[in-house]
Amino acid sequence: MNLDLQPQALLDWLDSRLEPNLEALRRLVAENSFTANAPGIDAQGRMTADLFADLGFTAEFIPSEHAGYGHHLFLSRPGTSHSRPIVLVSHLDTVYPPEEELAQNFRWEPAPEEGRIYGPGTVDIKGGTTLLLLTLEGLRRFAPEVFDAHSWLLAFDASEEVMSHDFADRTAERCPSGATAVLVFEGGPLVDGTWQIVSSRKGRELFRISARGRAAHAGSAHAEGINAIVSLAAAVQQAAQLTDHAADLTVNVGCIQGGTVVNRVPHEASAELEVRAYNPTLLDRVAKALRDLERPMAAPHQAEIRVTSLGRSPAWPATPDNAALAGYWVNAAASLGLTLVPGPRGGLSDANYLCHLGPTLDGLGPSGGNAHCSERSADRTKLPEYVEPGTFVPKAAVNILALLELLSESSSGIPKNSDFPND
Repeated sequence: MNLDLQPQALLDWLDSRLEPNLEALRRLVAENSFTANAPGIDAQGRMTADLFADLGFTAEFIPSEHAGYGHHLFLSRPGTSHSRPIVLVSHLDTVYPPEEELAQNFRWEPAPEEGRIYGPGTVDIKGGTTLLLLTLEGLRRFAPEVFDAHSWLLAFDASEEVMSHDFADRTAERCPSGATAVLVFEGGPLVDGTWQIVSSRKGRELFRISARGRAAHAGSAHAEGINAIVSLAAAVQQAAQLTDHAADLTVNVGCIQGGTVVNRVPHEASAELEVRAYNPTLLDRVAKALRDLERPMAAPHQAEIRVTSLGRSPAWPATPDNAALAGYWVNAAASLGLTLVPGPRGGLSDANYLCHLGPTLDGLGPSGGNAHCSERSADRTKLPEYVEPGTFVPKAAVNILALLELLSESSSGIPKNSDFPND
C-alpha cells in the first residue's frame, strides 16, 4: 500500500467530491434506460462516457447482437506498463419501462432524514457507475503514477438485466490475455455495520419439462386417454426432489401449464424450472438427472416426457484467486477501521460471464435496497429502490486503498484464475 497516503486526507477529499458525484447520479437517473428502450440506453451511454472523459478514457460504442437493445459501452485507457487491464464493470440498463416510472411517479427523490435517495437505478446500478467514477478520480488524485501505469477497461453492459451473452464476448475480445482483476460495481450492502462484497455467485440453467399424452372425452372415454398433466406432475416432483440445500443446490419449479377444459383428458402439459448452484459440476449432475426423466409414451397411463435446456448462465465459484483478491479489500477496510466480509450471493451478474478473465469481485458499489421495485404504499410496507449516499465516500476509499495495494505489489497484480475445480 502507498504509505504516503493518509486515510483521513483521502476521506476528506472524497467527501469534497460527493456532491458533484451525486449530481452526476441525478442526471443518470433522470434518463430512463429500460433494457428495451434502446434510445434511452444509448443516451445513458453517452452521458456515462462524458463522465469519464476528463480521466482520459476513450469511448467505444458496440451494438448489441439483439436488435432491440442499445449499444454496449467500453471505455479504455492504456497504461505505460504492459500488464493485463483492470476490468471495471457496470451496466446501463434498468428494469423500469418509462410508463412504469410515470405511473408510479418514480423519480429522483432525496430523503436526507432517512439517509436515502430514492429513484430508478439509484443502486442498481447507476449508483455503482458514479461510485466507480469517484474511485478512479480519487486514485488519480492520490496515486497518479499507479493510475497512469496500469491499463483500464471500463465495460458497461447494455442488457445486463436480461443477461444477453454477447456483452461478455465483446469484453473478452478487448482483453485477449485476460485481466489483472475483474471488479463489478453492483451494490454492496452495509448490514449492521459490516460491509459486504461478493466473491462467488451461483450459476443457473433453465429447463422445460414437456408431457405429451392422448386426449379423450373425460366422461365417456376416460380410460382411452393418457393424462399429460398427471404424468408431468410426477416428473416435476422428481425434479424438485433434486434440491439439496446443504450443497447450495436449488431446483425451483417456476411455472406450469396444461390442458384446456375439465371434461377432456389433457394431451399436453409443460413446466419450466431453474437450477442454481455455485459448483458447476453440480449443475452438470442435475442436468443429467433431469434428462434421465425422459421416457416414451406407454399405455395405459404414462405420457411421453421430454426435457429441454433453455440456456445456462455459468457459475462463478469460489477460488483461491478470488479469496486472495478479496483479501485486499478486507485489509483496506480494516485500515479505515471498517469491517468488510466477502461472501457468496445467489443472484446473477456480469461476474458470472467475466470471471474466466481473471480474479473477480462484485458488490463494489454503494449500499442501498429494494432494487427492481418501483411501488410505494401509504403504510410504507412497500418502498421503491434507493441508495444510501453516506456509503459512497467510505466505499470509494476502500476501493482506492485496495487497488493501491493490489497494483503496487507487482506490475501484473495477482495471477489469472486457474481452471475451475471439478468438485
